[in-house]
Amino acid sequence: MSPTTLPAAQDHGHVTFLGAGPGDPGLLTLRAVEALANADVLVGEPDVLDVVREHARPGAVLENTGTNADAPQLTVVDGTSTTVAVPAERDAVHLVMAAVRSGRRVVRAVTGDPGLDSDAAREMLACAAAGVRFEVVPGIASAVGVPAYAGVPLRDAEGADVRFVDARTASARCWTELGASDGTVVVSTTLDGVAATAAELVSAGRKPDTPLTVTAAGTTTRQRSWTATLGTIAQVFKQGKVLPSADGGQAVIAVVGERAAGADRRDQLSWFESKPLFGWKVLVPRTKEQAVSLSDQLRSYGAVPHEVPTIAVEPPRTPQQMERAVKGLVTGRYEWIAFTSVNAVKAVREKFEEYGLDARAFAGIKVAAVGEQTAKALIAFGVKPDLVPSGEQSAAGLLEDWPPYDPVFDPIDRVFLPRADIATETLVAGLIELGWEVDDVTAYRTVRASPPPAETREAIKGGGFDAVLFTSSSTVRNLVGIAGKPHNVTVIACIGPATAKTAEEHGLRVDVMAPEPSVTKLAAALAEFGAKRREAALAAGDPVTRPSERRPGARRRRATTS
Repeated sequence: MSPTTLPAAQDHGHVTFLGAGPGDPGLLTLRAVEALANADVLVGEPDVLDVVREHARPGAVLENTGTNADAPQLTVVDGTSTTVAVPAERDAVHLVMAAVRSGRRVVRAVTGDPGLDSDAAREMLACAAAGVRFEVVPGIASAVGVPAYAGVPLRDAEGADVRFVDARTASARCWTELGASDGTVVVSTTLDGVAATAAELVSAGRKPDTPLTVTAAGTTTRQRSWTATLGTIAQVFKQGKVLPSADGGQAVIAVVGERAAGADRRDQLSWFESKPLFGWKVLVPRTKEQAVSLSDQLRSYGAVPHEVPTIAVEPPRTPQQMERAVKGLVTGRYEWIAFTSVNAVKAVREKFEEYGLDARAFAGIKVAAVGEQTAKALIAFGVKPDLVPSGEQSAAGLLEDWPPYDPVFDPIDRVFLPRADIATETLVAGLIELGWEVDDVTAYRTVRASPPPAETREAIKGGGFDAVLFTSSSTVRNLVGIAGKPHNVTVIACIGPATAKTAEEHGLRVDVMAPEPSVTKLAAALAEFGAKRREAALAAGDPVTRPSERRPGARRRRATTS
């Protein structure tokens, strides 16, 4: 269908052609995030939709331009999906026009930058011909972003000429010109087309010993790079068993040239692939809400976090005790309230909302939080805690800073302690020893969560994860109970001695233990473990591999690393 035969759209329809960058969602521009948040419909290839969907508003519709007839073609961001009739031609022009005719705001997302995408250019012309308003949000081009992540700056101090070419559409004249140049060439090609591209450049006049860096899945945690020359790349791929491969058709970026800055110094400049946990699949046995900051920290180390809830939170079986405590909070029964978890904050907040109360009910009451995450939950509720441990973020750390009861300065001697049904007695006993009376109230119950999907269970038991972070003894017991024992190649990291003891009791070898009981310190300890493991492999001249890539069934000695 030509652009001129498309029916005109309503005046209030609008299309944004958006560059999603090379693959790392963190490379989306601020303007792109704004456009995604306002879109009614997102249109794009499946891999592009995976990059942008996190920023789509709930209820926005994702339209897949892929050709897989078995996959649903419309997916709503809130998790539901619907299969609908699809045009005979799976053409983005038709998908965009069908959405915009009803006056909806459409985002057409493409890999890299729309200005370098020939399909996007054709679709823009179709919009112009149909009188559809559109705008363009540029993105980071793959040919620029991928070399940066591979540690290959494209220019040296002398400012070498840089040429960009798509091997799939390059003409014979283009290859001749590139062969006669000594500048840097950035080639967009496929994994199984790299050898042919190298041969083409050599035939055109480039020297066989010209340096070459090839990067697949650039800017993602699946990124992999190979350094060779035009004359040796085919042999390097053969020795590495890269080809033939089922992934031979995947897009790659190849940087060719003697003057590409860093072409021979990737060991110094490869900042992304040398992250301590690069590509590690790390199991985080917590709910998505609990794991947000921990997962973000793991991503900063290059890991791929996978959250698996091991507990579910439910109301107490007898709510009367909690109801009396909240009423006592309002009537001045307590001097202090101590929160030992984010879930405790949530339980009190929900009870407040049930009674029509808000944060003002805490006026005149001192508030304590066991750690930073609990303090953040209180601040989000509108309450700034008076006491957060200055040292260890635990019940013991809280007791270190808790003042003893003083009848002169403390008109009331009672503390309200809302907590889980399985909490330890450490805090209660410590507060009583300091002279306080404690109303120890079950605010919520923790029960074992439902088992994760079969695929996840098999990965846990079969060595598909590189590491697992245990943040409490209950996470050990519950994960083993709902999913099975992690494989012996999986690195086991525990938040403290009690958790480590529970892990060992379940037959697990503890490799990493946090220097103090903090999830932040635990993630940092795992990163340090990964960095030392990488350094040892490089020093021995061995390839850097992930734990899951070790020989299956190879059992290692039990050891604990602090």
